[in-house]
Amino acid sequence: MRRALRFVLAVIIILLAASGGLLGALLFLDSPLDAGSGDSVPFTITRGESLLSVASRLETEKLIRSSRFLVGLSKIRGTETLFQAGSYLVPKGKTARQIHDFFISGSQVLHRITIPEGWTLSRVASYFAEKTITSREDFLGAAKNPELLDRLNIPADSAEGYLFPDTYLFPVDFPAEKIVTRLVDNFFLKIREIYPGFGEISPEEFHRKVTLASIIEREYRDPAEAPLMASVFYNRLKVNMNLGSCATVEYIITEIQGKPHPDIITYRDLEIPSPYNTYRRSGLPPGPISNPGRTALGAAFYPAETDYWYFVLKDAAAGTHFFSKSLQEHNRARVLYVKKISSGN
Repeated sequence: MRRALRFVLAVIIILLAASGGLLGALLFLDSPLDAGSGDSVPFTITRGESLLSVASRLETEKLIRSSRFLVGLSKIRGTETLFQAGSYLVPKGKTARQIHDFFISGSQVLHRITIPEGWTLSRVASYFAEKTITSREDFLGAAKNPELLDRLNIPADSAEGYLFPDTYLFPVDFPAEKIVTRLVDNFFLKIREIYPGFGEISPEEFHRKVTLASIIEREYRDPAEAPLMASVFYNRLKVNMNLGSCATVEYIITEIQGKPHPDIITYRDLEIPSPYNTYRRSGLPPGPISNPGRTALGAAFYPAETDYWYFVLKDAAAGTHFFSKSLQEHNRARVLYVKKISSGN
């Protein structure tokens, strides 16, 4: 009798231990891999993609511990076909059940945001507001936040020039500081590719090159001419000659005065008193006038070596320019090409 009782007790203990071990294993498989990190990982589910494929990629991205656990959880809940296609920012530090619910709700689908080269800070801010990603005021506030600019190593009083033109994915109602941070992080990532030794340049000199790149961005249309334009501007800077960039006058009119973009720049516009007016003042303006892309940044860091001091548009359709080594040559070109453009020939 005692032996039978011992046997029954032993079986009960084994079953309890097994169930406890199973429960512990399930709790472990459901636990987050990166508890409390707060970071997010871009993740896209394509239309028609199987649950097993999604779960396997989530495990590879270290967002869940086990793809099998997520598949089993989904089958138990009957949600195998409810994972919504789209692009997401998946938060780290979540349990597998929370990740499951995140995709089922589909509430964090990302929107594709494309920022063209040459857009200004205010234009970028308005665009994010149009897409309901964040408000214009919040974006501008973050882009001019001294503490954030210091953390991002921007040696200026705004992120103008450091918001890299590219395509991004963001959910609606995303924090403005995180948006600015992502754009600036991408800027420095691209700078490392363009000019690996940028860290050896002083912050002041680096900012000067970004400022010049922002001017080149608004001047060139043919990428092959960007380094030539850079050479013209560098030649002028060396002798303290006015840069004479119409793009800086346009910046004053649209960004500082808040007026519509002018169809033409008048002689009166060239006399506007402003530190950004490179017709009235020598040297670079106080800061960038746009957010330059790879071509303009490359030209600012790797200018051509030329004896050019001037350039004038010679083909409006192609956007190509005539480069001159003397004022006399430049004036002749202006008469010739302005006349041709005006006549449409």
